[in-house]
Amino acid sequence: MNSMGPLRALVTGGASGIGLATAEELTRVGVSVAVLDRADSGPDGFTFVSADVTNDQQVREAVAAAVSQLGGLDIVVNCAGIGAQGGIESNTDDEWHRVFDVNVVGIVRVCRAALPELVSSPAGAIVNVSSIVATIGLPDRVLYSATKGAVLSMTQAMAADLVVHGIRVNAVNPGTVDTPWIARLLERAEDPAQERLALEKRQPHGRLVSADEVARAIAYLASPSSGSTTGTYLAVDGGMQRLRTRPAP
Repeated sequence: MNSMGPLRALVTGGASGIGLATAEELTRVGVSVAVLDRADSGPDGFTFVSADVTNDQQVREAVAAAVSQLGGLDIVVNCAGIGAQGGIESNTDDEWHRVFDVNVVGIVRVCRAALPELVSSPAGAIVNVSSIVATIGLPDRVLYSATKGAVLSMTQAMAADLVVHGIRVNAVNPGTVDTPWIARLLERAEDPAQERLALEKRQPHGRLVSADEVARAIAYLASPSSGSTTGTYLAVDGGMQRLRTRPAP
């Protein structure tokens, strides 16, 4: 896309990773962007509002501040999220509640606060970042998978509720993305180079997905040019979900 016109977007988790790449891509195509993040400061060049998505009051105040500074709101992109590793025996009840609070209820809080503005927009759109783990089983990702499966189901239900208001709701399902979170996981591995190679090989196109690739998919789903697309997801996974390639001899 070359231009999306004079739209206004809020990107959560926009200080790094997929969120930052999305903020940059939306800006490139002419959207005015506010970044919401719990970091102390945001990236240069963007309106920044600080909030922890687990705190409803902070979220409401941050969304109101973004609306005030942007002059309204047309697009919400929910990138804020945290990871979790391990099988069903690995995480405590507190950890389950914490990760769901960020990855799932955090989206609820942001969308709930932004809804009045989106209803009044002629181009209202929400894009949620789910994951490949919502549609396929990967080892040592039970808790994370449960949250991303919830995000995908919630996306479809929200789309059904909000289509009458002209608001489209979609998701992206990235594969393994080359982000700071993956970098931290690799640092903790016994053999980081070998672990990275394994992550690259499990995606049929043979490499990690880039944050920019996910950002471009998000921008497409947020754009009025995809005005008949709602209640679905776009996999950006190098073929991981659908393809079954022959192993090398």
